[in-house]
Amino acid sequence: MTATTYTEFNHSTEALDVAKAFADRIRGKTILVTGVNRRGIGFSTAQAFASQSPAHLILASRTPSKIQESIDALKADYPDVDYRPLILDLSRQKAVRAAAAEFLSWSDVPTLDILVNSAGVMNIPERTISEDGIEMHFATNHIGHFLFTCLVMPKLLRAAERSPRGATRVVNVSSGSPAIAQMRWSDMNFEKRNRDLPADEQPDFAFQRRWDEEDVEERSYLPLEAYSQSKVANVLFGIGANARLYASHGVLSLALHPGVIRTELGRVALPKTLAAVERLHEEGMFPFRSLGAGAATTLVAALDPKLGLPETRDGRENHGAYLSDCQISDAARPKAVSSAEAEKLWERSEELVKEKFSW
Repeated sequence: MTATTYTEFNHSTEALDVAKAFADRIRGKTILVTGVNRRGIGFSTAQAFASQSPAHLILASRTPSKIQESIDALKADYPDVDYRPLILDLSRQKAVRAAAAEFLSWSDVPTLDILVNSAGVMNIPERTISEDGIEMHFATNHIGHFLFTCLVMPKLLRAAERSPRGATRVVNVSSGSPAIAQMRWSDMNFEKRNRDLPADEQPDFAFQRRWDEEDVEERSYLPLEAYSQSKVANVLFGIGANARLYASHGVLSLALHPGVIRTELGRVALPKTLAAVERLHEEGMFPFRSLGAGAATTLVAALDPKLGLPETRDGRENHGAYLSDCQISDAARPKAVSSAEAEKLWERSEELVKEKFSW
């Protein structure tokens, strides 16, 4: 039965405290975190891992200067860790393949114990299509991580061979979106008017209006909805990975909502969107939390030994696939944790990267 060890951990728990509680799950391990920059939760995630002496800590980002700034800051506090930069542009499949090949070529880093897929983009104002023909939120937040994870799988499997079942993990940083969104299967690139979509794929129009979006039924592209679809995919990706990897290899994949944190994630959002965030915060929709608290649930998902394969409970599929506030959460919509939806996403993802994976 999947569970958490520390039921007292909550929205205000700091990642450094979680790392200290599970120090033996970090010491001597190889850990890779994507999306590391000094002012984001990727950094506070890496910082928490660094505090407990991993053997290798790989920091991945598309911007070399941001990686180096992060490494310099981490070295100042934890100088004995082996830090490695990895240039990773998740929006371009060619670049993802190059980064994976680079990592696989490091013969002195033979295994990967924990992969944290934390990078992301949010609220791109105008519909943008990647060079691979995919809407940019989905291309970056899901497809890039899907492809990178599958390509570096040999090192995850090597780590799993020498570890207890479930100790080798892939952690996907999602958001609160699984509670209000679902996959837009019939129009993943946002080309159709929202009101013309099947009813179960239409956005939550009332929710969109709370974010000061207008004419939501008549428009095709809504920045928050595009972001939300990619975040639902983060959860479904983990469920699909578990179906392929847990029984045969012992690799566990979980997703989580980190909470709402003031970071650079929404740096391209329109001013009206940023104003809506502040208004909704003042109205009590969500509290802001520190960078350290924003990384805490990631650390729980990556380290807690009581967490195991998600299960059906009280008629709900995949209880334990999605965490929030350092605990298992049942806030996600049923389709956001559906095994059938996860299989559909896996097949669609393989089509989009033009490669099938089996282990």
